[in-house]
Amino acid sequence: MQFLNSKTPNIRHLRAFREVARCGSISQAAERIHLSQPAITQALAKLEDGLGTPLFERRSDGMVLTDAGTQFHARVDRALDLVQAGAKEAVRLSTKRGNRGFANFDQLLTTPQLRALVAVSGAGNFTLAARSAGVSQPTLHRAARDMERLSGLSLFTRTAKGIDLTPAADVLAQSVKLAFSELDQGFTEISELLGVDMGRIVVGTMPLPRTFILPTAINALLKDRPDVRIQVVDGPYNDQLHGLRHGEIDILVGALRIPVPIDDIVQEALLSDPLVVVGRAGHPLAARDHVDMADLLAYPWAVPRQGTPTRARFDALFGDAEPPGGLVESSSLILIRGLLLDSDRLTLISAHQIRHERQLGLLTPLPVDLSGTARPIGITRRRDWRPTATQSLFLDCLRAAGAQAQAGVKS
Repeated sequence: MQFLNSKTPNIRHLRAFREVARCGSISQAAERIHLSQPAITQALAKLEDGLGTPLFERRSDGMVLTDAGTQFHARVDRALDLVQAGAKEAVRLSTKRGNRGFANFDQLLTTPQLRALVAVSGAGNFTLAARSAGVSQPTLHRAARDMERLSGLSLFTRTAKGIDLTPAADVLAQSVKLAFSELDQGFTEISELLGVDMGRIVVGTMPLPRTFILPTAINALLKDRPDVRIQVVDGPYNDQLHGLRHGEIDILVGALRIPVPIDDIVQEALLSDPLVVVGRAGHPLAARDHVDMADLLAYPWAVPRQGTPTRARFDALFGDAEPPGGLVESSSLILIRGLLLDSDRLTLISAHQIRHERQLGLLTPLPVDLSGTARPIGITRRRDWRPTATQSLFLDCLRAAGAQAQAGVKS
């Protein structure tokens, strides 16, 4: 998991950094957060050493942020605010009353404790969580229980399958993941500032953009930024939405949901993609000026599995009529293409998904009226997500690829 890396800085060092940035003075910061001046000086030195660049200019009139420090401060501010907001929401959701936890307990949490929470949330088991975090099981267990002691909240419950997070812990874990994501962004921006673009973009993808939009955008980005790492994550929409909202995925590309399923995400349409009935080139129905329901019922079909939007459209296409027999159900475009190429079988599919097959003269849309089936394809991201420069460039590459794809759909 990207949040469980050794690069994650000491959160107490981050608090010291933020306070010095606010005060412009180590001595004033020491008074405000109750640390010694040598401790704060050491914290700043470790941060700067980890980032590979100075964060402050030491002047006679105080501490002034460098350009790198200004960029990193914005990320640290957002990260610490996320942890604080998560802690407050955890207290609000907790069913445990009269607890003896510390007020503003988020100020007392350590990076190992936060990493323990994230690890358990992903593993559901202390042993597996310790393995993913790279620590011993007793060490992780102790960190987890220390969080409960400091917060006064019940964070973990034992089940027959392992360990579950309580609702309070779940909301805190989500905030911590987003905070760690902000810090990852901060490290990436410092690297970009130093001329080393070694960032990573995690893209969640649904089937529709995989044919043209996503490969076109990735190739365009890597032509300009060859050292950037792109990780593409496939899976059901709900799983990917969860990953997006927890900071595990940067952006999601695919069919947009109308209405937006939750208010902490925003959607941006790239193209409008209609459904078409498709057969092989030279299919007996391809030469017709019009294809009616009786024609469609006369041929076998390969269709997506139940539960997908396209399958729902297929079922609605025939209304009360008995659907064709001998259905092959699959979500694999490769399999469906193979079935169509070697038979008179038909399918219902996005016009965009057969872009290459049409250009190669392999598959052809049939003259079936499917008005009203167009779906918006686009980008989904977190509402408060602030992309790095490279991520912004990738968004532009996606928009350009979307415009190309829209032109292809219309042609």
